[in-house]
Amino acid sequence: MSSHRERVYRTRAIILKRREQGEADRVITLFTPEYGKRVVIAKGVRKPTSRKAGHLEPFTHVALLLAKGKTWDIITSAQTITSFRALREDLDRTAYAYYFCELLDAFVQENDPHPELYDLLLTTFRRLETTPNLTLTARWYELALLKGVGFAPQLFHCIQCGKAIQPELNYFSLEGGGVLCPQHGEGASGAQPLPLNALKVLRYLQTQPYNHIIRLQLKPGTMRQVEKLMGDYLRFLLERRLKSPTFIRQIQTH
Repeated sequence: MSSHRERVYRTRAIILKRREQGEADRVITLFTPEYGKRVVIAKGVRKPTSRKAGHLEPFTHVALLLAKGKTWDIITSAQTITSFRALREDLDRTAYAYYFCELLDAFVQENDPHPELYDLLLTTFRRLETTPNLTLTARWYELALLKGVGFAPQLFHCIQCGKAIQPELNYFSLEGGGVLCPQHGEGASGAQPLPLNALKVLRYLQTQPYNHIIRLQLKPGTMRQVEKLMGDYLRFLLERRLKSPTFIRQIQTH
């Protein structure tokens, strides 16, 4: 028999998502610094008497005690470290928090540790609680996440000829994951025009510290171009549409 110590372990975690299971349980997707993404079960958590329920809400940063189980490991105790309540009390911030979780969930495999992405999500939640500009914070997070998973777009040199990109109308290749100069981009299959202002914003987002980025005052048209390009690129990489961007658009149009 294995010792009790091997069957029980502690971890900090961010709750990415959850779904109902059976009469009273929930299956929870966690992101932890040392084990990466884990799918676990919280038994009896939907009963009115459950003391764990409040600690296992989406976006919560928790300290957990888990026991190894056959299908899923079992949460035996949960204690909130940071509740990020502001993210649940404002519908716009809730929508973006779901998006950030969904994006991370889509890019990382189970049991593949990414401590830097764990720190990134925690930092981004703190910023999301107070940011005056949700869309800028979202674009910054997308680029930081892509860098963390090895898909940062190349924005400074033509991915075809390697020459430094000049301040003119260039092109972006989803397949190539970066910018093409006019010579290689014009008429190239799957390359879309990348206006100069949109390129400048993308570069700034990719290279500057967050406290500089959040001060940017951008024209709505430029912001839309950047958002569309990032959306296209993320969909191309994931080969599917995510649910939360649609939710964000619905809220914004009401």
